[in-house]
Amino acid sequence: MEYLVTAKQMQYCDRMTSEYFKIPSAVLMERAALACTDVILKRQEQMQAMVPEQAFHKKTLIVAGCGNNGGDGLAIGRLLMQEGYPVDFWLIGDRNRMTELTQQQFLSVQAYGGRILDSKPQGEYDIIIDALFGVGLSRCVEGIYLEAVSYINNSDAFVLAVDIPSGIHADSGEVMGAAVFADVTVTFGFRKLGTFLYPGARYCGRMQVCSIGITQDSFLGEMPRIFTYTEPVRALMPYRDENGNKATFGKVCLIAGSHGMAGAALLAAQAVFAAGAGMLRIVTPAGNRVIMQETLPEAMLSCYDEVDVCEVVHKACLWADVIAIGPGLSMDRNAKQLLTYCIEKTNKPLVIDADALNLLAADEELMEKLCLKQADEKTAAKLILTPHPGEMARLRNCSVSEINASPMEHCQTLAQKLNASVLCKNARTMISAEDGRIYVNGSGNSGMATAGSGDVLTGILAGLLAQGMDSFSASSVGVYLHGLAGDKAAHMLSAYSMKAGDIIKMTASILAGQN
Repeated sequence: MEYLVTAKQMQYCDRMTSEYFKIPSAVLMERAALACTDVILKRQEQMQAMVPEQAFHKKTLIVAGCGNNGGDGLAIGRLLMQEGYPVDFWLIGDRNRMTELTQQQFLSVQAYGGRILDSKPQGEYDIIIDALFGVGLSRCVEGIYLEAVSYINNSDAFVLAVDIPSGIHADSGEVMGAAVFADVTVTFGFRKLGTFLYPGARYCGRMQVCSIGITQDSFLGEMPRIFTYTEPVRALMPYRDENGNKATFGKVCLIAGSHGMAGAALLAAQAVFAAGAGMLRIVTPAGNRVIMQETLPEAMLSCYDEVDVCEVVHKACLWADVIAIGPGLSMDRNAKQLLTYCIEKTNKPLVIDADALNLLAADEELMEKLCLKQADEKTAAKLILTPHPGEMARLRNCSVSEINASPMEHCQTLAQKLNASVLCKNARTMISAEDGRIYVNGSGNSGMATAGSGDVLTGILAGLLAQGMDSFSASSVGVYLHGLAGDKAAHMLSAYSMKAGDIIKMTASILAGQN
């Protein structure tokens, strides 16, 4: 697990490292500079090893502001000078307002004979260190700072951003008017949330998190609530009892499919098994019987017609440990009856997806019943909702643009309202738990923006719930696994050519340890 911190959290952690644990800020700045310098030196070594006969140029420009981020940059330049690099320093801003640490670094650079420029350089550079702004940027880049960002971006130099690319909001990833496109971003202690979210993530290049002495201890017990996974997914999966049987690993009732929409049900069903559930019963219209039996004989079927829909779903839900509803369901009368039954008549773990979400959003009375059910400790169930921004907008009765502007806030609001784990599916899928924890997913790729991908995710979530995971863990691990499988599919087949079914195949491959 890796914490993703806001600017305020990072500033607090930095301050406590110095004030509470008595590590001087100057020491932390020097270690940050050493970490960045090491990245430059190792890159040079790698280039030399690849082409030994070629002499690589090292002419370096430090673009620094007058805050502490600029101090980091000045220190990096001094260290590179001592390694024999020709270095120029472009210091931007009011020098009378330099922070104390940056003033010290400025005097040090002067003492070593560093060339400090007052205006935009005229020459060309091989390396540029972006140290204009740190995590505290809160207004749009303009004036000489905008000129500096443009200069960096128009250069052919290798660009290293110190802590965060200048112009990226540390909390939201928003581009504050303009931002530096870095080849590598070296960040300290913890990754900043804005470098993980889009569009900020696009500007960071390769991310490298370096330890400079700021540790989790400096949060003083108030740990960040936002995190992501980076470890092997098999370590996160539920325990697999060697002495278990098919019932041990859970029974899933999947209510899915409609006339002409058998594919969504099949994809979700196959994913249930791929995630490790022991048994599956599909509740679907009678017209889907043949294709289900021929394609997935491992699943049991409960088919309904216009007459016996409630009787069929009643028996299936009694049998199941977990219920998932929505893929390919449609929004007809039968679909609404099925969703209403799941909300009113059962308190088993429930995944609500796709058409079921749209039915819920369109029925205020049903939504109120779900809220009341989840507010009562006696009737509340493990609940997962899986909307994409359009579905979330309908659930929240707002525009898609409002959802995209603050997805985390909308996830948290709905999660607390429904005492549930709520996903907002996107390039960086977010999941909010009812207690305020937030998982932000870093796996996955553009090839997953294909028909059926969400149905596969629903099946994975249901399969993990069936094995006893709580709703938030099942959601976060399930999304991570789904994205990793998508990444492997893209690697094997390309993001252009992969299909949802390929994600299922790669899920099995990853869980088999074939990473």
